[in-house]
Order: sequence, then C-alpha cells, then structure tokens
Amino acid sequence: MNPILAIRSKSLITLTLVLLSLTFTIKAQEKHDYLHELYDARHDSPFQQKIRQLAPVPAGVVYIQRPGEGEEIIRQHFRTMKELGFTNLKQIMPLPDWDHEEIQKIALEEGVIPWWYGEGGWESITPDLIRQLGIPSSLEMKEVRRHPKMIEYQNQVLNHRIKRLQELRKEKPDAQALKGSNTAYDPLVGERGMDLTPAGEKLFVEWVKETYKDIDTLNHAYNQHHHGLQAAGGPFTSWEDFNERWQNYNHREMRVVRDILRFKADHGVAELAKKVQEFKEFDPEAPYRAGGELGLFRPHAYFGVNFPAIAKVMQDAGSFYPSIHYTWHFDQVLDELGPTVYMQASYINDMFKGGWSGGWETTGGPQQFGGEKFGQNNKGFTVDAPEMRQFTLSMLAAGFKGWGLWSWSVRSAGAEVGEYALLDHHNEVTERARAVGQVAQAMQRYREELWTAHKEPTVGVFFDWDNEAMWTAFSIKGQDSLRFRPMQARVGLTRALINGNIPFEYLNAEDLEFGLAQRYPIIYLPGMLALDPKVLSLLEDYVSKGGKLIMDMPGAWMDPHSALFPRGTGSPLARLFGLVLWEYQYSGINRDWHLEGEKLIGSIGSIRPEGASILARFSNGDPAVTTYNYGQGSAMLLGYEAARACFRRGNEAMEKLLKDFIMEDITSPYQCEGAVVYRLASPDADHYFLLNLEEEKEVQLEHEHIDYNSMEDAISGESLNPSHPIRIESYGARWIRMGK
Repeated sequence: MNPILAIRSKSLITLTLVLLSLTFTIKAQEKHDYLHELYDARHDSPFQQKIRQLAPVPAGVVYIQRPGEGEEIIRQHFRTMKELGFTNLKQIMPLPDWDHEEIQKIALEEGVIPWWYGEGGWESITPDLIRQLGIPSSLEMKEVRRHPKMIEYQNQVLNHRIKRLQELRKEKPDAQALKGSNTAYDPLVGERGMDLTPAGEKLFVEWVKETYKDIDTLNHAYNQHHHGLQAAGGPFTSWEDFNERWQNYNHREMRVVRDILRFKADHGVAELAKKVQEFKEFDPEAPYRAGGELGLFRPHAYFGVNFPAIAKVMQDAGSFYPSIHYTWHFDQVLDELGPTVYMQASYINDMFKGGWSGGWETTGGPQQFGGEKFGQNNKGFTVDAPEMRQFTLSMLAAGFKGWGLWSWSVRSAGAEVGEYALLDHHNEVTERARAVGQVAQAMQRYREELWTAHKEPTVGVFFDWDNEAMWTAFSIKGQDSLRFRPMQARVGLTRALINGNIPFEYLNAEDLEFGLAQRYPIIYLPGMLALDPKVLSLLEDYVSKGGKLIMDMPGAWMDPHSALFPRGTGSPLARLFGLVLWEYQYSGINRDWHLEGEKLIGSIGSIRPEGASILARFSNGDPAVTTYNYGQGSAMLLGYEAARACFRRGNEAMEKLLKDFIMEDITSPYQCEGAVVYRLASPDADHYFLLNLEEEKEVQLEHEHIDYNSMEDAISGESLNPSHPIRIESYGARWIRMGK
C-alpha cells in the first residue's frame, strides 16, 4: 500500500481532503505558467540585455606558466586548448619575468580570449555595427556572432583592451580594472562573526542611524520594551547616548547581533559597488564578476555575507558566481559531491534570476592536499573524466552559462603543487581534459538554446537572510552548530527533491515582491525559525491564488527582531494554516518522538487544528501533519524538522515521507529510476542532464507528454531511441537533447 495512503487511512482523512487531492490531480494535468518572461525581467538591465544578445558560454581554464615555457610552448598550449574546445582563459598566472598582457596577446592571436568572460567582453552588436562590417542584415543573430568579420572586429576591440591594460599596469599596478572581480568579504570592519575593528565600530553606529532614523524606532527594534533586554543604563535616549553606550547592549538581546552581521554584509556590498564603479569607468564594456570564495554550505550571516545583495550589484555590472573547489567548499556536507554541486550552482543561479551566472572559479582535476579540514586530514578526491562530466554538466543544468576551471596546467612547485589541473604532471592531455573539451564544444553548439532555456520548478525552496541571522544569533553563546541549521534544512529538502527527480528552484522575499510566487506550484519554508510578517502576507496572497505552502519546524518561532511570532487564534498565521501552533517540544534528548515508525530528532510543533485536516499523527496521537484549504490553494504544516531530517545522505525513509507530503497527488514532470535528472526547457528543445551516482548502468528516462521529434546525445551527437534505455558510465553523466 502506498505510504501516503496508509497515513491517510490512519488519520481518517475527510471528504474535504479527498476533494482537495482531486483538485491537485486536475492542476497537475494542466499546463503550468512558469512566468518565464517575468523571471527574465527579475535582474534585467541594459548590461544584462547586452550579455543576453551576445549569448556567451565561456569554457575557460587557468593557464599557469611553468619555468622554461617560452612563446612557442605557450602557443602550443593555447592551440591545444582551442582544438579540444576551450574558448578562453579564466586567468593567467605568469612567471616573474613575463608580462601578463604579452601572454594575453599570444592567446588572442591563437583564437583564445584571454579573460574569464569570453565573448561576454565584446561590444554590443548593433544594427549600425552590422552594416558597418558589411554583414548581411538578413542573417540571424547566431550567424552574425559567428561571422568572420564580426570575430575580426571584436578581436580588435579585445586587443585594444589589452594595450590599455598594459599601460595601466605600468602606471597603477593595483588598479581595480586589472582585477575585474571581487570576493564576498571585506576584513576592514572586523573578522568573521561579532568582531568589529575600531573603524568598524564607528561605521556600525552610522549604519544604525541610517537604518532606524530615530531613537524610538531603534529602541523598539532592540526590544527595549521587553523585560530583561534593556542595555546597561536603560533604553537609549539619543544618538549621542547610543554612540557612547551601544557596546553595553544586553547579551540576551538578539536583534543587535543580527544588525552587526547585516552591517558587515551591507558594508561589503557598498565596497563592491565602489570597485565596480572604478572598473566601469575604465572600461564600461567589460563584465565584472562578484560572488566569492565563501563556500555555500557555510553560515552566510555569520560570515557577514549577503549573496542576493551582491547579485543585485551585478545586475548592472556583469556576472554572479561561486567558488566551487572540492577540497575547500564541501566540508559541511562531509565532502559529498554529485547532487551537492547542483545545490551550490542552483543557489547562485537562482539568486540572480534573469542575470548572467557562471562557475568562474571551479575545480579542474584531482586533489589531495590543502583545503579545509573539517574533522579530517589528508582528504583527497578522484577527479577523472566521468567526475568532470558530472561536475560541468551539473553547473549547466543549474542554469550557469559557462565556467572557468582551475586549472589547465599544474603549479610546478610549492603549495598545491601538482593539484587541480586538467593536464597531468608532465603537461600531457588527459582523458578528463578531452571529456571537458567535448562538453565545451556542445556548449558552443547549443549556446542559443541554453540562453533561452529555463528551469520549470515544481517546488520553490525559500531562503531568507534574516532567518539565517537569527539562527546565528542563537549560536553566538556557545552553540556554534545552530548557525548551520538553516543550511542543513535546505540541503535536506533539496536532497529529497533531487533524489525524487522533482525540479526545484531557490527563491527569496524579493522574488515574491517581484510577483514570481505563482511560478511555483509549491513553496516550502525549511527551518524558518524567524518569519517576517511581511513575508507571511505575501505567502497568504500566493496561497489564496492557488499555491501550496509548506512549513516545517521550528517554523515561525519568532520574527526577525526575535519577538515571539503571533500564532494564536485569529492571527494571520492561524488563519492561513487553519491551526494554532501553540508551542514547541523536542525529540531526541530526554524523550523520543516517532512518525510512521521513524525516530525524529529536533523540534516538534504542538498543533491545535482550527479547521485544518490532520494528515498524520505522531505515535503518541498528537497531530503531526496538517493541511488547510485557503482560497484556491492550501497550507500544510509539518510538525517536525522534515527537511533537516534528510540532511545526511542515505536516510531514504525520511526522504520518502517528505516527498509524499510535498507532492501528494502531484506528479513530477519526469522520472528516471536509478539516476538523478535535471531539466532545462527551451522553445526549440529540452535539455536533460542525467547523473549516475553508482556503477555503470542503463536507465529509462520518462517524461510528461511533450511532442519531442528527436532525441540525441548533445555531446556525441548520437541519435537515441526514446523507448530504449540510456547507458551511463560509472559515476558519470549524460546530456540528452530532446528536440521539439
């Protein structure tokens, strides 16, 4: 018997719930409007429009010059890169006696663009330029981009940039225009966490004044009207008083902790904007990139980083990117690869909806030394051809339009000697270099389709910076693990979705405000300890218009000021969910709670239904899962840490339980037993990316009814029969193109 049906029979599901299930079945059969045009407008700007027109998909590598490599050998490197399919240099690491720009000139002469952005650094292709070059106006833009006259002209543009940069390097070696990138963290104001330098303290006071405007608003925000939270000396009486006494804030007050973290994040973004302005003043045509080295499984608020805000700066400047290196950025997930790469890339891509994102700082080869040491030493990674296919295709599937691999050749001495590279230690081409080159060639072949492609998510995974910050505020007093909880909930949720071949996309409050809520048939709030009442209002509108909202524990415990969230009878939350969430218990210490025979760990919601139907009960009979019809949609409450319970791989029972609650009678648009599948949908073709996390196997791809007229391996060009199984090599991946 289907487990979800068993749960319903045990819970005596009412006729109302049966009708609700029928409604979802009907919805699943209808064509959902994913609001693709609105998605594209989310971070639209003249600069992003230019990039979209150029449609670059750089496949770049870092060239590290080894002792003894003169011009002849350098040229041979670049010719080999181009022959394999690589398009550009992500970075150049020259020897001390070599000029950086001279190597750039050599690369351009050999047909390799010497910057991470590839053709994204071209001038805009205008009708006037097309006429000027004598290119027939009847040609499609994709043909114009590939026309020899256009390539020759744009190479002149790039060559002129090299000459200007060469002059600038001699005049001002540290100029921002020579960098063109920025990390996510500025140590000027303090180290990670709560540390502030003297300069940081002064800037923080100014930030508080600008944020709250008047002292009464500040006192209210800092909970001075609650018992036991007053600063030493009482509430602040003036800004002068605040300037003198703010460091004596009550250690129980949590909004000030949030504010210190947010100040650091805002400061970093402001400094980024200044660097971008300096860069653009020198060259307005060249793209800038920002994002950073910070691993995306780290607690962002604790590190003073706000990735969505960084993305906003890149809207008018260039590209948003993460750093993804195996030894550096997977500690918090016990160095698990595969699906976690997609989680990282998707987070960055989805926080920059409509903008250009890419993997401009990523792994290229095997590694054994260096990196983070989260509870282990001498960790190493096998990075062969199948692994690199899986890695690069995961980034494409997440929506990235290109990547830059560290590196082409190895460092020849010192730290990281012999690590990370596509070539072997003897500068010989490896199978992984050929494999990645084949992916790069397919990227160029289908670049236009990749730029018109979109995810079509069934589930929206909600992210909120303030929620992260409040978890961090709890963690400051010796409970470090708490700051990782929201990340663990996101990973657990997306793991269950990935393993169930259920498409998802991250979203935040700004996306809701932009009108994108109805893009998602389901929106899930994982580990939403601190819920903003304004967000709840937006979600209420979403549900009333037909959406399905799901929240798990410890959801809506507080607001972003750390005050208890209103959850009693008549409150907006009670009206939306049809219940009172009156308090929280905990499982796994002095008492164990169970659901469907599974032991639970973590927060347990105490639920009193006020109209909501009970889908499942804990083993003690208390309500565990409820659903409530609201307007045209429904709100579901999972009274346990359903998402975080799936954080570690292998917990199949909890994953299945979670998927059953999420999907009810909605079916995923595609399935592939035994493989992970991601899909990008474009007008001319859908692109499926299949990952095998085990030994070699054959799998059958099934999808909702779409009138595909062809099926091929996008890399090899091999024509495939839809009724035949697809072979995937051990721990490898396939890119399947389904023509429409």
